[in-house]
Amino acid sequence: MNIQLLREDIACVFERDPAARNTLEVITTYPGLHAIIHYRLANALWRRGFKWLARFLSAVSRWLTGIEIHPGATIGRRFFIDHGMGVVIGETAEIGDDCTLYHGVTLGGTSWNKGKRHPTLANGVVVGAGAKVLGPIQVADNARIGSNAVVTKDVPEAVTVVGIPGRIVRKASERAEQDDRRAEIARKIGFDAYGMTDEMPDPIARSIHNLMDHMGAVDQKIDTMCQALYNLGDRTCSEALPELAKEDFVSLVDADASEAGAASDKDVADSDTPEKTAEAATAADKQ
Repeated sequence: MNIQLLREDIACVFERDPAARNTLEVITTYPGLHAIIHYRLANALWRRGFKWLARFLSAVSRWLTGIEIHPGATIGRRFFIDHGMGVVIGETAEIGDDCTLYHGVTLGGTSWNKGKRHPTLANGVVVGAGAKVLGPIQVADNARIGSNAVVTKDVPEAVTVVGIPGRIVRKASERAEQDDRRAEIARKIGFDAYGMTDEMPDPIARSIHNLMDHMGAVDQKIDTMCQALYNLGDRTCSEALPELAKEDFVSLVDADASEAGAASDKDVADSDTPEKTAEAATAADKQ
């Protein structure tokens, strides 16, 4: 077994798992690393024609780690399996360098025919927990497969795929560009949306982002009109916009919360008065 490969496999654990504390802990307690070591030994036997012995070692590794890697699979450098339980990698699967798989991932086939029937992952691919990548498809460099996604078609470079069936959410470059536009609008109006990100499921966060996108489009149109007016000699658009302080929004939120709390306390107090209690008792007797 190549010692340099082993060192790289151990080093990549520290890069991708903040829970890793020292080399001894990684070597003795990480089943993902154990599965990779067993695979590299089994793959060497497989390539030399000792196929039964390779399969036997693979079966033992599956029993010890909960990770099943066929010895005929092709795996590159610095491959990391985090947690690992339930990972299955088929015989004709190919995995490039610097890839990461989480628990419950399947790189499986969709056909009983011989030949290439498992997926190919290029360099830097990340596959989330529970995802299924099926068939002889290509997943290009730096793509991300979301948790529990089912992917049966080719995946372009640097995109994120989620859902069943897998669909592309947005390219990484488009996401960064949109985030930059939102940050620029927030800086321009002097308001910070409290660190909310587009990945958050909070509908209020999404509403704020939609408003900021709309504001960006309106701002661009106003800039175009102001430039046209400036070319005609009008200088009124050169004045700076007033800034909005986020403290004002905090105070509004606090005020709304206080009013809501006061109203709730008043309702409780009204329901506990003797007159209300007597009226409720009389109505109950009549029924």
